[in-house]
Amino acid sequence: MLHKNPRPWAIWAALIAIYLIWGSTYLAIRFAVETLPPFLMGGVRFLFAGAVLYAWRRIRGDAPPTVRQWRSAAIVGGFLLVGGHGGVVWAEQRVVSSVAALLCSTLPLWVVLIDALRPGGRRPGWAAVVGVLVGFAGVVMLIWPATSSGSVGSVDLAGAAALTVASLLWSIGSLYSRSAPLPSSPLLATSMEMLTGGAGLLLLGTLSGEWGRLNLGAVLARSLWGLAYLIVFGSWIAFTAYTWLLRVAPTPLVSTYAYVNPLVALLLGHFLAGDPLTARSLIAAAIIVASVALITALQPTASKSKTRRPEFAPAEEN
Repeated sequence: MLHKNPRPWAIWAALIAIYLIWGSTYLAIRFAVETLPPFLMGGVRFLFAGAVLYAWRRIRGDAPPTVRQWRSAAIVGGFLLVGGHGGVVWAEQRVVSSVAALLCSTLPLWVVLIDALRPGGRRPGWAAVVGVLVGFAGVVMLIWPATSSGSVGSVDLAGAAALTVASLLWSIGSLYSRSAPLPSSPLLATSMEMLTGGAGLLLLGTLSGEWGRLNLGAVLARSLWGLAYLIVFGSWIAFTAYTWLLRVAPTPLVSTYAYVNPLVALLLGHFLAGDPLTARSLIAAAIIVASVALITALQPTASKSKTRRPEFAPAEEN
């Protein structure tokens, strides 16, 4: 249920926090994976953030989760964090943060497509179909011709493929979470997904030999700061603001992050990390963001009787 008469300045402060923080996490990941193995970095991030959040929610009185709820959280965490976030952190070793943000912003397009194809899913209207087609046309424009030659404005093919698969897996996990038996407390459920997903990322890093590549003496300070930023700002502050907004603000207003975050990432990547801004990338960005805005505007409004995370939540919101 929406809280009565929330202060407008508080709503806008929370929105701006989400715009800036979630838009900046792609750059923080880029700095973190410069000298930290990607899967181990992600595993440490989510295990630490999840453990603190879980302890806080249990102290605040949330009921202990059941085995069935832990199993559902592990499935969601596997798709969202191991598959979705894992693909992002691996890809950002090869793709600049601004391009990563734009490719991940296609999440609503994948959700609409998968939901239409699965048994019992929602069939999109013509406007949603147009939005999906236009959005994927923007993606093709962004990565074609994909190359690993390192030329200005080029996009690494393997990195782009990893980001595409990551968005697809995140969409599957998001759709599953709609009906998954999870705790009624969204923060407790998220902490469980962080814990199980973080454990999965650590296992993936171990199996891929990242411990042997970890050189603590060579870790740069900005990689550690990037990791700390992801934990404190990305996982705690922004997500807390997000769950509060779901209770006090209209869903269409909250959903505006879906097309603001990529623009923030694009600007931060250019001015703070020197990511190239070519005419093709700017046009592709405009096309993708416009299609995401259209799809987001068509998203059905969630029931006000229960706070839930919309399936359009970005891959860096946790």
